[in-house]
Amino acid sequence: MAATSRKLEITVISAENLQLDRKPIKKNASATVRAQNESQFRTTDMDTEGGAYPKWNEKLVLDLPMQARSLTVEVQCKTSYGVRTIGTAKIPVSDFMGDYVPEGYLHFLSYRLRDRRGERNGIVNISVRMKVPELKACATTLSHSSMGFPVGDSSFGGSGVATGIPVRCGAYPRNY
Repeated sequence: MAATSRKLEITVISAENLQLDRKPIKKNASATVRAQNESQFRTTDMDTEGGAYPKWNEKLVLDLPMQARSLTVEVQCKTSYGVRTIGTAKIPVSDFMGDYVPEGYLHFLSYRLRDRRGERNGIVNISVRMKVPELKACATTLSHSSMGFPVGDSSFGGSGVATGIPVRCGAYPRNY
């Protein structure tokens, strides 16, 4: 059975230079993360002290549908008139998935926030990691220490196991 979504672990770290009506905000900022066209979302706690430079450092776990092409991070501020949106950033999924990036790799990313008129209004800093499903151990599986390729003699300080990074074959033209 094919999976319809993946678990995404997003840590909303902080924001910078947030303004409301061209004035720095004083307090009560929060951030909301949602997948493209999804009603599911996660919101950070409100930072009541950071002003225009709030810090959340809050980990949010979200289901990311397989067909999703982007995430949206929205920063809001609670005012006496209600909750107002400061800015929004649309994050392409391709920024943290695909190519030769291993599953579970932690990406630190910063994005420009845009207000409802499309003008620049601060920056949001996040980290993103795809949660890797835990492998179930099998009694007949080889032990972890015997996996990999033996390298050198461990009596000379070698670790005994080589690891590698995938490389693209045919990346350079052949000169025959």
